[in-house]
Amino acid sequence: MKKILMTLLFSAFVAPMAFAYVAPKTKHPEPIYNKIKVHCTQLSKIGQIDVSDADNNTRIRWSVGTEGLDRNYATFSEYKEYLGPLGVGRARLQSGWARCEQKKGVYDFKWLDEIVDGVIAQGVKPWLSLSYGNPLYCNGGISLKSAIWSDEPTMKAWRNYVRATVRHYGDKVMTYEVWNEPDGQKANTPELLAELVINTAEVIREENPKATILALGLASPNINFAKGVLDILKERNKLHLIDKVSFHAYYPNPDNSTSSIIAFRNMVRSYSKDLDVVQGESGCPSTYEFGSAMKYNEWDEYKQAKWDLRRMANDFAMNIPSSIFSLVDLQYPYMQQSFGLVRVNLMHEPQYKRPSYYAVQHFTRLLHDGIQPFELKHTAFHNREIQSVGLANKSGEVVGAMLWFSDLVPTNTLDKDNVSIILHNFAVEDMVYVEPITGFVHDLSSVITRGANEVDIAEGANGAGNLRCAGLPLWDAPILLIKRSELKLQ
Repeated sequence: MKKILMTLLFSAFVAPMAFAYVAPKTKHPEPIYNKIKVHCTQLSKIGQIDVSDADNNTRIRWSVGTEGLDRNYATFSEYKEYLGPLGVGRARLQSGWARCEQKKGVYDFKWLDEIVDGVIAQGVKPWLSLSYGNPLYCNGGISLKSAIWSDEPTMKAWRNYVRATVRHYGDKVMTYEVWNEPDGQKANTPELLAELVINTAEVIREENPKATILALGLASPNINFAKGVLDILKERNKLHLIDKVSFHAYYPNPDNSTSSIIAFRNMVRSYSKDLDVVQGESGCPSTYEFGSAMKYNEWDEYKQAKWDLRRMANDFAMNIPSSIFSLVDLQYPYMQQSFGLVRVNLMHEPQYKRPSYYAVQHFTRLLHDGIQPFELKHTAFHNREIQSVGLANKSGEVVGAMLWFSDLVPTNTLDKDNVSIILHNFAVEDMVYVEPITGFVHDLSSVITRGANEVDIAEGANGAGNLRCAGLPLWDAPILLIKRSELKLQ
């Protein structure tokens, strides 16, 4: 019925043009991704990352946004088939109090059951953001920038709703988040949020003691706002109620957020050795937007893919769980948002996978939970700022490195610069070059400098040696140098 009404509405607008909209029956080609695949690198291609596996339990550090379903901004049944193959271990959902309780004291979880069960069926663990109000009890709003209430009747109703939700889902949902971007609404104060966190977390702990509780969901690593909440929790001996503090990171240059996130994390950890942080929502538009995060920038699908990879790479380097917003475009009341890894039409129907989908899909395979970051120093003979991150397996064995230009906002250029670089204290045998957007794997033998091994071992610490490369293709998105045995190729 919804699709019929939307089609009729659209037809009414275009009637003067003497044609009616007909939803496409077949998916469209992927022109941008096909162009990227052709324009890759001069290194010899030897294979491609295999994405056919279905074990997402080894990628819990990665999450994708499946938000907005509580307000019908997307239709889960239309795109659920894209979730499992993406390779993330978790998916973020929003609970929708106003949609679950439309009559006081009566809870209908049927719509949410379809989504929670559907996520689990895709081999992914759902985590639920408890946020937004209910007009049955308050006037705070049911979407972004909703005001947090302070009256006892509404808080009691909220507690009842939270209890019903946690009890209903049992061990199907083991992670809950309290609120979404409260610092985006001027009426919300740390005092209001602290009271909400305490009331919500107490109920969750009573119903599911083993659940993980994330708090705050801040629009940015907002130290002052978070500190105000944590001070109250500490004063009232309630810090034990939460496990992690969640934040979002919408910076045009993802690398510019690093210092703020590190400072934010240090502040959170200063309250308790058991507290840490989670990057709970961050993404990039694929076109120019006028009403969302990072608006008024000339984004496109090239830049989006690079941005998403750099966000994930930075979070990986800091060893912080990371969530990319979002799996599909969302149909907001005022616009269709273009953050989706999958492009959809106005009928909520998927049209094609953007390059960013493939980028995330390949990254989840490359940087699974068995790979850990370490600080890797380098010397580069180039005028661009380069970020380097070492890769090690769970045994501590060095298995690779990740490199990218980090000084500017991602561009839409497909050209790579040939860079001479030394990776210090780094000696890995039989490495290959991987470009994560295409998933292409290339031979490295032509760029690794020959005849310098003995000198390099003498320079390295503990005999680890250095790796010298001449003409290594780099650009403003991560590439990986990784041990061949760590990869599963098609």
